[in-house]
Amino acid sequence: MDVPKDQIATLLEHGLYSSAQTLGYFLVSSPAANAETSPHIKAESLALLGDALFREREYRRAIHNYKQALQYYKIIPKQNSTSSRSSLPPNRSSSPNSFNISAINENEVKFKIASCHSALSENRAAIGEMEGIPGKARNLQMNLLMGKLYRISRHIRPAISCYKECLRHCPFVLEAITALAEMGATAKDIISLFPQTPYKSGRAPFDHFDSSRWLQRYVEAQCCIASNDYKGGLELFTDLLQRFPNNIHLLLEIAKIEAIIGKNEEAIMNFEKARLIDPYIVTYMDEYAILLKKKSDYSKLNKLAHDLLSIEPTRPEALVTLSALWERKDGGKALTYVDQSIRIDERHIPCYIMKGHLLLTTKQAESAVIAFRGAQELRPDIRSYEGLVHSYLALSKTKEALYAAREAMKAMPQSAKALKLVGDVHASNSSGREKAKKFYESALRLEPGYLGAALALAELHVIEGRNGDAVSLLERYLKDWADDSLHVKLAQVFAATNMLQDALLHYQSALRINPQNEAAKKGLERLEKQMKGVDPDAPEEDEENEVEDADGDLEETDLL
Repeated sequence: MDVPKDQIATLLEHGLYSSAQTLGYFLVSSPAANAETSPHIKAESLALLGDALFREREYRRAIHNYKQALQYYKIIPKQNSTSSRSSLPPNRSSSPNSFNISAINENEVKFKIASCHSALSENRAAIGEMEGIPGKARNLQMNLLMGKLYRISRHIRPAISCYKECLRHCPFVLEAITALAEMGATAKDIISLFPQTPYKSGRAPFDHFDSSRWLQRYVEAQCCIASNDYKGGLELFTDLLQRFPNNIHLLLEIAKIEAIIGKNEEAIMNFEKARLIDPYIVTYMDEYAILLKKKSDYSKLNKLAHDLLSIEPTRPEALVTLSALWERKDGGKALTYVDQSIRIDERHIPCYIMKGHLLLTTKQAESAVIAFRGAQELRPDIRSYEGLVHSYLALSKTKEALYAAREAMKAMPQSAKALKLVGDVHASNSSGREKAKKFYESALRLEPGYLGAALALAELHVIEGRNGDAVSLLERYLKDWADDSLHVKLAQVFAATNMLQDALLHYQSALRINPQNEAAKKGLERLEKQMKGVDPDAPEEDEENEVEDADGDLEETDLL
């Protein structure tokens, strides 16, 4: 009694992988699949069992069965191998009559083995399998996998060739467009790869021109982002969003750019709009979490973490979100979560950005440098440069900090944030303050609304005793910015010049905007002591008594 192999193909087609796997055991052990008399049937049976295991994510077992299938395939008489087919089930089940003459497709099986190795992060083994497939025999799926594997292994030139081949087959492989842009290809180069389909009338239909136009704009946007032209990329994506309203992918891309360039409120709004359209979205949600942490909006951050854990708890985005949530309470636990996210996906950039910031806040600047370098190796953006500069400054390595800041300026010549970074390095040394002032002013000329440069310049004014200049500069920004950090800085300047009532008003304004602002809380507490005529730096009597009581308790415990 034979086991019909077309039935296992049907089960696979309908997603019934567990049943297909069980039936596969019967198929492989069937008398008809005798290795000596019918090696072609044995090979095909093992390949089908491998498919069932692959789809159940039992990758090592799938590899074992696929390799056995290839061994039997090699001993099939040549006359039988002329009719080959894929190990994956076709759209129509094969007829029983073709059972005895069909054989597996060797290249398809090698591709499946490579896919298993890739899923197990065994990239070298995956590349070895893929390189065994002749170039002319590779289909779209194969070229895309090869491009990814070569890129992960830092073999950039062959990766570019594979991604280009993908676009020659199909211009709508958007991940190939993004990869080529990130590896330095120009928009013109990428668009030239798109196949030019001939039409009978000699003219393309209107919808072809329409689709071609938006796709070209998409390519240009990705190339802008890859070359750190965030302003250009943002304009192009915003233009596309008008053409495709409520497009989740575009909303997320726009929000991510806004997060990178410091437009935090706009980014939060777009992330929230994407979540309203699709509450189960996970992509880029760690970027959203980092923004909520910066804003100290722990209520929304807590809800986001809860949502992501219920949707997909093993995704790196969920773990980075947990790390952001725990940073305030337990830095060690936050670091554990972010390390887990890196183990899951070592190419996920926000993992390294988050880890760098955690290490920097816990005064582990040497380790922070390594984390920010990890982000930069994957894809440098202004955040990794900022992290490197501040880490080097924390280590008093001014030379290295200045080199990193200049690298940022070279990579992003039109970025006010890069100019501010160079200013930050010069401001760290009393002899460089004049240079710092020039860089901050240049940043504000380039981007007049850049609050970060305004706050840095105000701080420089205060250090050099120009409190009036600091106040007038900051008050100009109050007209357009409802920002807690702006009010805190003004309060600090007023408190330093003994204008305590003005300082009080600005601390209160900061806490109305952000009740969790720690700098405002501490500043207000200190100011209230000053207003009562108490030295804010003197230890309180209650604190001294508490320390004494604690010591007494300890001694008593020791005696017991």
